Amino acid sequence: MRPLVSLNARQTEAVQHDAGPVLVLAGAGSGKTRVLVHRVARLIEQGRARPHEILTVTFTKKAAGELVERSTGLVGPAAADIWVGTFHGIAARFLRRHAEPLGYPANFSIFDRDDQTRLLKELVKDANIDESLYHHDRIRHFIERAKNEARGPEDSGGPEQAPELMRELYARYQARLTGLGAMDFGDLIFNLVRLFRRQPELLERYRARFKHIMVDEYQDTNHAQYLVVSMLAAAHGNICVVGDDDQSIYGWRGADIRNILEFERDFPGAKVVRLDQNYRSTTNIINAAAAVIANNVSRMGKDMWTDNDAGATVTVYTAADERDEARHIAGSLEALGTARGQAAVFYRTHAQSRAIEEELVRRQIRYVIVGGTRF
Repeated sequence: MRPLVSLNARQTEAVQHDAGPVLVLAGAGSGKTRVLVHRVARLIEQGRARPHEILTVTFTKKAAGELVERSTGLVGPAAADIWVGTFHGIAARFLRRHAEPLGYPANFSIFDRDDQTRLLKELVKDANIDESLYHHDRIRHFIERAKNEARGPEDSGGPEQAPELMRELYARYQARLTGLGAMDFGDLIFNLVRLFRRQPELLERYRARFKHIMVDEYQDTNHAQYLVVSMLAAAHGNICVVGDDDQSIYGWRGADIRNILEFERDFPGAKVVRLDQNYRSTTNIINAAAAVIANNVSRMGKDMWTDNDAGATVTVYTAADERDEARHIAGSLEALGTARGQAAVFYRTHAQSRAIEEELVRRQIRYVIVGGTRF
């Protein structure tokens, strides 16, 4: 059996959990990907599952690729048979095989945001509706929220009863999509839920197929995604979810923090493992973050720690406005001298970069924008 010398005690505990539900509360920089990869390897080496009997769901294509690459390093070429992908990618893979019972062709097209916008504008125009009251962005947001919550046009009222016209537009939108042989991204997850509900024998087939299910970033799952993994894991309960209740930031796009907070209720007898050692940050960063996170209301709780050096202290500067903020940042960079080439400036929105860039240009400090466009 492959030695686990590269894992700490908590990581080893999560990897060696044999069967049944397990929740891995993984703090930032605690090695969660390492745990997922080694868990996959152990399941295969112990003969508990063959590669094609393991379903692993991630949130980005990059994370999926990294998991396959690292798994290959542990178990060899057999890792290529593991079902690994994003929720949308896995759902599309299912639906390409079984979309016909839902009225879609196997080669259905997938609408992106621009396609959605064009279709919604057509619907608003055809219905002779005042677009200032029913703007296409508002309609799209309503539809996306409904699909994230696994609600169709017929039951899309939700906690806040929606106007009848909005529900009607949702129904027309879905009818037009179906007529075009197309799905949007929300449909991929919701239609998989509908497929499993409509075809119980198909659900049973895949329940038997996937003996172990693993989900990364579980705190960011919405209700429809929760339903998919819960339905697949209902029979055997071999589900391992990895996440951090303190890093749930996607509520605005449908993520439901209750999925991770109520995991033990949804899967009785679940084992909970806390990965609380951070390998990435300094002690001062960990302590500062812990002081902030301690104020979170909905959390399961864990005390992060690290063996790393104390590092630089954390300072807080309250700026009068964006110009004052930019001057402070530029001044701090100047004080670093040649070491400023190792500095990074983070901001929440691209709009914030303009004042900072202008100040850097004024002081002739060279910079590179990552993931955006220079003003």
